[in-house]
Amino acid sequence: MVRGPVDPREQRPERQDLGAMAGRVSRFREMLGRPSPMMFIDSPLPHHQRLNYAVIGDTASENPSFAPMITLPHRFQIGMVKAEPGNGPAYHTHDYVECFMPLTEHRWRFYWGEHEDRVDGETVLEKWDFISLPPRLWRGFEVLPDETGTAWLSAVLDPPDAFAFKDPYWSPYVVRAAADMGYEADDAGKMVRTPDDHQEREQQVLERIGSRE
Repeated sequence: MVRGPVDPREQRPERQDLGAMAGRVSRFREMLGRPSPMMFIDSPLPHHQRLNYAVIGDTASENPSFAPMITLPHRFQIGMVKAEPGNGPAYHTHDYVECFMPLTEHRWRFYWGEHEDRVDGETVLEKWDFISLPPRLWRGFEVLPDETGTAWLSAVLDPPDAFAFKDPYWSPYVVRAAADMGYEADDAGKMVRTPDDHQEREQQVLERIGSRE
């Protein structure tokens, strides 16, 4: 008797480890324990404090201590952001595309412009909305101030080489404000100056925003 094809859905593998998928699975619960409170020079500034998570790639980090969940090379980067109302990345731009999608029932304001010190447009995104920001357009975004609780956002970026060039580019206002607090990045996009109380500031942001959902 000739047996027909076996439905793969009904099969159960003998081995219990990930096998060929080893190193390609990111567990959200594990990711929560690996936040980066000071991933960029704008991270300590009022209205820009947040937790960044690297799922795949460096996600444009200026802090070399980032630790992505999946380290295998990809042709894209994926990150996540957790922020309180009134907070989000400061005005900046990249030489590549970056996209975002709100993951929680919170509204995010995205604002942008053709120049480093001018905002020309804005829109509000809600859960499951999606935005694709083109290269060299200045942008910033934040959880709307009248929201409550902490909000989650996912990010997908093109894959630049980490610390090979300036990335991101910050508006002059952000660069000065960060320098006044003791934070600077070099021309390779790496954080090269931090204040003496850097670790204390990191801990304060982490404790306030929290490492839970």
